[in-house]
Amino acid sequence: MRGNPNNLRQAAARKSAAAHTRAEQGLREMIRRNQAITFRGLARTAGVSLDFLYRTTEIRSRVEHLRAQQQTQPPTPTPTAEPDQPSSVIRTLTTQLAELKQRHRDEIHSLRQALETAQGDNLELRRRLVNRPNPNPQTP
Repeated sequence: MRGNPNNLRQAAARKSAAAHTRAEQGLREMIRRNQAITFRGLARTAGVSLDFLYRTTEIRSRVEHLRAQQQTQPPTPTPTAEPDQPSSVIRTLTTQLAELKQRHRDEIHSLRQALETAQGDNLELRRRLVNRPNPNPQTP
């Protein structure tokens, strides 16, 4: 027989212990987030297989207990915003819109000033052109 069976057993035990720890942490995380406790959800959260969860008696009984407990408790109501209080998303978007409007107003103001300056320069150049003596008078 190749290899050391003792080392293989120890590696398998370490792997199982790590999966058990991840499953426990996953359960705590799901409880903290107030998520529905299911075997599939726990497997996804903890990164363990469904087979592992079903085979591990301790975790299986804990999941079943927590799931039953959640089903008997009424769901916690989600906090609703007061009708007079806008949500944070609306406040954020309103603030961004107000800033954008102010930037556009400032830009329009500076563009109007530049246009007035250009029109004044244009008028001055036209007046110079009209008042300038003609160096090549054409006589018929």
